[in-house]
This record gives sequence, C-alpha cells and structure tokens, in this order.
Amino acid sequence: MELAPLAPLLDRSGPWASVYLDTSHATEDAAQRRALIDRAAVDRLAALGADGPTRGAVGEYLAGLPAAGSPPGRALFAADGEVALDAPLSSSPPDVVAAWGPLPHTAPLLALLDDTAAGCLIAAVDRTGAELELRALGRNTPAGTVEGPQRQARGHRAPPADRREWHYRHRREDTWERTAGIIADHIARVWPGSGARLLVLTGDVRERRAVHHRLPQGLRAFTTEVDGGGRAGGIAREAFDRRLDEAWEDHRSMHLDAVLDDFHAGLGRPGEHATDGAGTETAPGAAAQGVPAVVSAAQQHRLATLLVQAGRSDPDRPVWTGPQADHIGVDRATVRSMGVDEPRQAPAADALLRCAVAAGADAVLVPDSAPGPAGGLGAVLRWPA
Repeated sequence: MELAPLAPLLDRSGPWASVYLDTSHATEDAAQRRALIDRAAVDRLAALGADGPTRGAVGEYLAGLPAAGSPPGRALFAADGEVALDAPLSSSPPDVVAAWGPLPHTAPLLALLDDTAAGCLIAAVDRTGAELELRALGRNTPAGTVEGPQRQARGHRAPPADRREWHYRHRREDTWERTAGIIADHIARVWPGSGARLLVLTGDVRERRAVHHRLPQGLRAFTTEVDGGGRAGGIAREAFDRRLDEAWEDHRSMHLDAVLDDFHAGLGRPGEHATDGAGTETAPGAAAQGVPAVVSAAQQHRLATLLVQAGRSDPDRPVWTGPQADHIGVDRATVRSMGVDEPRQAPAADALLRCAVAAGADAVLVPDSAPGPAGGLGAVLRWPA
C-alpha cells in the first residue's frame, strides 16, 4: 500500500474521528439509503464522545458529496472540526465503522483500499509517440500525450536506388529510436508524481520494447508489457482491462513474495534476539517481529516496509503514543521520557502505520494463508541493528 496519500494525517494532534462507509449509488433508493448511512456515521461518532465541531464537519462533508460518480466506499478522517482526508475505497464496507481516539484508525485501509484495484500508469506506444492514461480504482483518466520528433513523410514516388533506400530506412530507424527515448524520458519524469504502482506498456510490440529498454533501471522493476492496447480507437477495452488486472495481480503477488522473503531472511536464526539499553527486545537483523521489536525499530526510524496480518493479536494490541509519529512506546514511561506529558493508548497497527507514513515507508497486508509475522506485526528494516 502506498502511504504517501496519508501524509495529511500527520499535521494534527487529534483526537481523531475515523469513519468508513458505503457511498455507492447502485439502487433506486440510493439517495435515501445514503442519507441513513451518513446519519448513522454521525450518530456513532456522537455515541463515542466525538466533539460537536468534528461531528458537524463530517456530517456537512457527507451531505456535500455528489449524488453520482462516487467510489464504492469512503474513509473520512477528521479532527479539530475539519475533515483532513477523504480516502476513496475500491470496495464498499459491509457496515458503517466509526472510531474516536487519539490517532486516526487507519488499519482497515490496508484491506479496503485493496491493492487488487490496480493503480497503473498506462503508456500506449506507437511509432509517433504515446498516449498516457492513469487507472485507479477501476477508472481511467487521460494523463497526457508524448509526441516524437516530426519527420517528413516519404510520400509516393518511384522506388529509390538501393543506396537511397538504405539511407531512408536508417533515417526512419533513427526517428523510431529517438521517439522511444523521448517517451521513456517523459515517463520517468511523470512516474514519481503519478501515484501508480505499476507501469504498463502496450501498443506496438517493437516500439514498446524500445521504450522499455530506455527506462531507468529502477523503474523497470515496476514495468510490464501487456498486449491488446494502443493509441488507435477500436481496441477491445474489456479484454484489455482483464489483462491489466492479471498483470497487476502478478505484480502484487511478486511484490508480496519479495517482501516476505526479505522479512524471513532478515529475522536471523531461530531463537536469536537482542535488547536495547532499557531491556526492550529489538530486532537482531534486517527485520523485526512482534510489537516490542517493531516499535523499537519505529522509534529509530528504521521502518522500510510494515507487515500487518489481520486477525492476529498484535495489530490490536495497545501501545502508548504522543502528538508526534515517533512518540511511540510499549509502556507509558517510555513515551513520557520523550517529553509527552499525557501519553495516550492506541492500537499498535494504527500507531505503526503513522510511523510508516512519517518515515516514507511502505505497508503490506499479509493474507491469512501466507507465512507472515508471528502475532501479525512485523517489518523489513532500512538497516540491520
């Protein structure tokens, strides 16, 4: 899961109202149903003790949402009488979920944002340039056009002598090569700000491969080629979208496998452990497992990828927190020693996700069937202890 969009949640000290609700409009009574859901969300916040201005901000925001074109669900996070973040969800929550606490309740996002909804930057390539498109939450948005260098058309003329034909073909090859370089350079510039997790090259096979070879090495790890797309109209969109979903699932599975491999390799030998000066268990290698070790790594800003396996005990285990992301500890005294007068308790998954956002780290939801961290919380670290 890409955590950068959660950065607005770092700017306020809380307490926080968090609401997950269905915002789809698929039935005839959708407007009436939505009104009931919105009211239930505000009522549940009131029952939890949320302050009036924050409840009011949530209610006003929900009332102002458009009646059509909404995503299947939304997650709202509000504090100090203002909605700080509206996160569209790729699936509808089965029920209204509301929380009021010292931190935003972000842990459900790992499942509800659902990385199976591909976030792809698509480049449909041909000999003259490329059309870019961003696919997120099942929707496609134009993302610009890249044109190669203009060349004079050959036109209709008598067949040239062999030498002239050789020069013509080489000029054409040179134009194709320069076009591929222009497209690759443009993609490399827009990729960091696209929010995509996978670059898909489609269109003419020869040209897209030329672009692929010219991409920066670091970007190639997030790049795949998919047949069936193109710049011209008339492509079989439904079939192409199915291929996109398959490519994304393959990429996601490979990423999860790589993270789990790094995690298990970094844990060290069975039974190996270490402690810090206060006697708290820490990670002995390039990975951490369990609340004490992962919290210790978060205090040291060492999180690279946070692993959460829902349904286990550790994600809901309370830890102590303060106003800043690195105000985190397994006991109250530790956070007080950081200068926090009144530490508050929050679920470990929420607190560690806040740390991961602040550290620019990643987070993955480990399926129940996968060999995840014991207890349900682990991390791949930036450097070993």
